[in-house]
Amino acid sequence: MKHLLIVVFVSGLAGAPLRLHESAFVAGPDGKPAGWTTWSARAETAPRCFVDRLRFRNQAGSLAISGNSNLAEHGGWERLVPGIEAGAWYRFTAHYRTEAVAHESLQVLARLDWRDARNRRAGEPDYVYKARREGAWTRVAIDTQSPEKAAAVTLQLYLSNAPLGTVWWDDITLEQIPAPAPRKVTIASINLRPQGTKSAAESVRRFVETVESAVKEKTDIILLPEGITVVGTGKTYADVSETIPGPTTATLAELAKKRNSYVAAGIYEREGQVLYNTAVLIDRAGNLIGKYRKVYVPRGEIEGGLTPGHDFPVFQTDFCVLGLMICYDFFFPDPAQALASKGAEIILMPIWGGNETLAKARAIENKVYLVASGYDHPTYIMDPDGERLASAPANGTAAVATIDLTRRFLAQYLGDMHGRRMKELRLDLKPPLPGFE
Repeated sequence: MKHLLIVVFVSGLAGAPLRLHESAFVAGPDGKPAGWTTWSARAETAPRCFVDRLRFRNQAGSLAISGNSNLAEHGGWERLVPGIEAGAWYRFTAHYRTEAVAHESLQVLARLDWRDARNRRAGEPDYVYKARREGAWTRVAIDTQSPEKAAAVTLQLYLSNAPLGTVWWDDITLEQIPAPAPRKVTIASINLRPQGTKSAAESVRRFVETVESAVKEKTDIILLPEGITVVGTGKTYADVSETIPGPTTATLAELAKKRNSYVAAGIYEREGQVLYNTAVLIDRAGNLIGKYRKVYVPRGEIEGGLTPGHDFPVFQTDFCVLGLMICYDFFFPDPAQALASKGAEIILMPIWGGNETLAKARAIENKVYLVASGYDHPTYIMDPDGERLASAPANGTAAVATIDLTRRFLAQYLGDMHGRRMKELRLDLKPPLPGFE
């Protein structure tokens, strides 16, 4: 029976952007489909690569990789695709399914290894880290820009250190796409420490007045500090705690509607007998779209009667996915890591005080924008390289900056560390219990 290899490959035609799609793989005389080779760093680490006609997504024939009972196994399938336009944008998608692979995010790997006209590496490879389950298969995808000297790209589909595992790859597509439009976001972060207000409502009113006086620009998001209902009042957490929604969120909703801007702020929440240090997020129409309860609650707050939260939610806005963390959270790596893993491009951090070096590390290690609004901590807008774009050193002022979320932050010799971190993070290692011998 004759089998058909389905390949749609358009390249080299005047004005025609590149598009490659492959499925229904058929092994040639050497066991490999046309155009595909296999790779491993050493012969003794090579996996077993074969075309499997029994496991496939739509039509018979997938690219299979077996760990081959080898703990050191690393490698898989490769295909060199010529006709790449330097500086152009490309979308890569592929689908895989696994068996006996314990840690897919680490052990199943797709990369785009860019090559110049002499087949030398042109820039660092892009790691395909965005994944979505589609039944028994998982779709991975990336939209990325080719380096300035790129003339070709090697598609790399690997399995790593999975001795008992097998991965099947199918429905693989590479296509040139239009460059994305700029995604510009204007952010304002408020520096204000009210004094002698005597009530939560009065403190909140002063924050609203400061926004009106200090933020003249049209903004997409306005950030206020931690605990805006307690600062300056002389009251306890229990005194100022309220339900959500409640009076403070109602006031912030009016501000959001008036400014046609998202508003985020830290307040104290009461739910029955439980008190939380909470950050709320309100949309442009004044709707409460979410809240985050501070996970890392320091000793002083616990002694003041507060209870920790237990989740790191993210929130879809009309300009990006936002994450929230509060003050002491940034002393630990996992809050920012969790938010970035869930897709947050900007992390808003209402804060009282703390070490700015640690905050800077959270932006750099996760390659996200970090926005701080604080009292004893500086108020600033920081980019994914840890550089301040704007700051507000004086009481009653605002840090304002416009960012472009399409901008890429590439490290020399390392490439896009946001994507690399998503694929190389060792979540397979269980941390020890602190303090236990």
